[in-house]
Amino acid sequence: MLPFTRPSIDEDTIAAVSEVLRSGWLASGPKVAQLEAELSAYLGGRPVRTQTSATAGLEMALLACGIGPGDEVITPALSFVATANVIVRVGARPVFVDVGLDSRNIDLGQTEAAITPRTRAIMPVHLTGRVCRMDRIIEIAARHNLLVIEDAAQSIGSMFQGRKSGSFGHFGCFSAHPLKNLNAMGDAGFVTTNDAEAAARMRDLRTHGMADRETVEEWGFVSRMDVLQAAILDYRLDKLPDVIAKRRENAALYQRLIKHEKIFVPPCRQDEFNTFHTFVIQADRRDDLQRHLRAIGIKTAIHYPVPIHLQPAAAGLGYRKGDFPATESQAERILTLPVNQYMSAQDVEAVAGEVLAFYRTPGGLIGHG
Repeated sequence: MLPFTRPSIDEDTIAAVSEVLRSGWLASGPKVAQLEAELSAYLGGRPVRTQTSATAGLEMALLACGIGPGDEVITPALSFVATANVIVRVGARPVFVDVGLDSRNIDLGQTEAAITPRTRAIMPVHLTGRVCRMDRIIEIAARHNLLVIEDAAQSIGSMFQGRKSGSFGHFGCFSAHPLKNLNAMGDAGFVTTNDAEAAARMRDLRTHGMADRETVEEWGFVSRMDVLQAAILDYRLDKLPDVIAKRRENAALYQRLIKHEKIFVPPCRQDEFNTFHTFVIQADRRDDLQRHLRAIGIKTAIHYPVPIHLQPAAAGLGYRKGDFPATESQAERILTLPVNQYMSAQDVEAVAGEVLAFYRTPGGLIGHG
């Protein structure tokens, strides 16, 4: 059995947890401030505010810049539902656009065409670890006086033109979910911003809106990271370059091995550094291929089988099937292969070999009695 991925629990992680438990300081404290400083240094020096999740971070970014009822935020239809969820939660309207067939990133032509007088922000998604063409997004946003909120949940350490994801827009929102490249032992996330005032507001909002122990400046909520997660992430941040290097190595091997007319493997651009949160191919007869791999013990996933604009919750937004052909086509063809840092070269070769064998066998199904 080859798992899709697995959580990372080693002796050093257990030791970090034990240290926190023995300290008796669990809710917040110096460890969180230390992690924020180290993440800030890693991401280029902008202020960082830790959160309970990337979803909380995205919502916090929207609130910190005053986006709410009557506003519109442009974002791709191909993403995890959290991207749209947070826009709706603050009372704004998500305006969906399609993605590129090859890149799976936001279609910039449609993005500019979707701008209206109600548009307040563009929320690009760095899906699978591939950073969007942020130079053009920033140029479009500047021309129309819009904010840019990067959904960088899947792209910690990824780069475009030598700059790390999350460093281009007004906000960059990251996830440290257990299955991400930088992972905590539960939900966790953080936000970067180039706006000192917004950073201060996020600090207060995440703790009931309290500026200090006695003063509530505005109504807030609780989305602060606990010390346990901060200690784990502090340890794992040092290991992140090795995790990224191994995932890139596995992805490069897939790209060399999987060559077939029935399969499209997105190539890397010269101006990008992809950290491969996931490795996604587009395949004919995707469901049959997935069943074949499952039958021989290779776990895969689909990110994502139902586009956001076709989810039942989105029915009131007025979108329908056929509105975003690239997104909908990919929902029927995409398959995520395991690429995690625990895989050996032999593991990758075995998966690639089984993918190719599926198409080389008459009928496309192989018996493994």
